[in-house]
Amino acid sequence: MPECIFCQIVAGQTKTEFLYQDQDLVVFADISPKAPVHLLIVPCRHIKSINELESKDQALVGRIFLVARQMAQKTGVAESGYKLIFNVGRGGGQLVDHLHLHLLGGKRFKE
Repeated sequence: MPECIFCQIVAGQTKTEFLYQDQDLVVFADISPKAPVHLLIVPCRHIKSINELESKDQALVGRIFLVARQMAQKTGVAESGYKLIFNVGRGGGQLVDHLHLHLLGGKRFKE
């Protein structure tokens, strides 16, 4: 999807620094952080949102969560706690139409 900013980031067309990268996922800092640690875990393959997931994506979704755990440990928020958030659709707060998981930590969140 050439017009998708996350596809452009995955393709290396921006100056985005990856904190993690493998054949399926990339992780980078959110440009408008809502917490001291605010990372985005993004599949390399374009998937618009959770609503577009198929049964073939089960392993990828599992890897997203395992990488989130790894990044929480790497950034030092695993012990203090962190949030994982998927926004789905505009009404759910999704601003970029490419599946991504937010990892937020480094501060105490309200319940």
